[in-house]
Amino acid sequence: MTKQIMELGGSSTIQKKMNQRNYIRSISIVVALLVFSGLPAVAKDRTGTLPNIVYILADDMGYGDVSALNPESKIQTPNIDRLASEGMNFTDAHSGSSVCTPTRYGILTGRYCWRTRLKRAVLWNYDNSLMKPSQLNVASYLKKHGYNTGMVGKWHLGLDWASQSKPGEITEDEGDVDFAKPFKNGPVNMGFDYFFGINASLDMPPYIFLKNDKAVSIPTVPKKTFGRRIGLADKDLEPEHFLPAFTQEAVSYIKAQDKNRPFFLYFSLNAPHTPIAPSKPFQGKSKLEGQLGKYADFCMEVDDTVGQVLAALEERGLSENTLVIFTADNGCAYYIGVKEFEEKGHFPSANYRGYKGGTFDGGHRVPFLVRWPATIKPQTQNDQTICLTDLLATCAAIAEEPLPRNAGEDSLSFLPALRGEAIDTSMRQGVVHHDFGGSFAIRKGNWKLLTKATSGLGHPYKSDEMPQLYDMQGDPGETKDLASQHPEVVKALTVLLEQYKRERRSVRRR
Repeated sequence: MTKQIMELGGSSTIQKKMNQRNYIRSISIVVALLVFSGLPAVAKDRTGTLPNIVYILADDMGYGDVSALNPESKIQTPNIDRLASEGMNFTDAHSGSSVCTPTRYGILTGRYCWRTRLKRAVLWNYDNSLMKPSQLNVASYLKKHGYNTGMVGKWHLGLDWASQSKPGEITEDEGDVDFAKPFKNGPVNMGFDYFFGINASLDMPPYIFLKNDKAVSIPTVPKKTFGRRIGLADKDLEPEHFLPAFTQEAVSYIKAQDKNRPFFLYFSLNAPHTPIAPSKPFQGKSKLEGQLGKYADFCMEVDDTVGQVLAALEERGLSENTLVIFTADNGCAYYIGVKEFEEKGHFPSANYRGYKGGTFDGGHRVPFLVRWPATIKPQTQNDQTICLTDLLATCAAIAEEPLPRNAGEDSLSFLPALRGEAIDTSMRQGVVHHDFGGSFAIRKGNWKLLTKATSGLGHPYKSDEMPQLYDMQGDPGETKDLASQHPEVVKALTVLLEQYKRERRSVRRR
């Protein structure tokens, strides 16, 4: 504490100019500042017992794309399935949104993205950062508790690019960007010690690798191979190069870690999001034809990536006390050819209705498989409703240091579930879902209320019936709207949703 006081002006000066009452008051202010910044006044030294955390986030991978979760799946995912057999399967896990950026914001901050300036859709390629360095997030919290923090893969939370102030020298889509200068407010400004990845999806230029706060190369060639958005790319890069590079980087990061210091790896994949571009060893591996074949190949490469991560942990002798989470940011995108998939017997949303971008469960119910041999019993299943925003509170529970009141507003720890206990649902009555267009749904117990029923981007479903109410236990496929039969439930859930909006949080703190 003496150090902090000296930094405020020197202990001798304070003692001379302050009476005893004011001196004590100044101490209280310093303590408050430390607490509310997310740093405990007296931190517990538990670095030798804290688990490593590896969080693998697939991109646009449906619940039904994992063979352990969908017996009828045409895609085999043995490495992801292994997490289910050796750990816990959360059957009722949901992303905070049914699209990319909002979910990623929620994962790191424990806060619904609709509480920010982004009320609908996603950030685009050159949008400014959605996060602030002063905002407590998973990386900054764990770093304060002794973790080495690394991120590999897709960021998609905005970057503050440097301007070159020379309009007309690059394409209009690239804006006035100076790729030779460092960007600001990226992962290394948010608490990550290391970052290697991409700015956004691989259908949003620039198509280059980023390392820490700089571009690895300067994009110079407009390319069409990355999808519907033509933009500048590194002349030597193609879409199929990215996932293998990310996998290699994640494995290298794990192998470089000090066994005496815990680490957090946020491994955010670019797959199987468009462009669907499996690398050469996986092209044709599924032995399925057409678009389904390409998609299945890409999902199988995702599965192989998971296998390589698990192998790296085993090689370093780190498996026992490493918490590995595999999940996805939202459901499968209907527009990639899902109609064909379903005609061939593969249902990426399994028995759930809807797809990426919608309020029906297929848009936001995601695989959530967790392995932690030191804590989780193998082959266990948990049916409680959780949200991807819950990671921050879970990390706080693991570190045994409570979150400040101004952080993790929508984050509830699922650590009790990992220990075979019930999650304290008295702290949060319901989980909110959000779609691409900014519409809401809310889930409480078995009931789910949709303020607007949307089935996903590119799907032709239309309905004028609003709101809609479903019993998710009796009707998980959301086929029977019960709103007219249970107006009291509609009213109660509407009030709860408005309360969460008004109070700017959904989780109470003790």
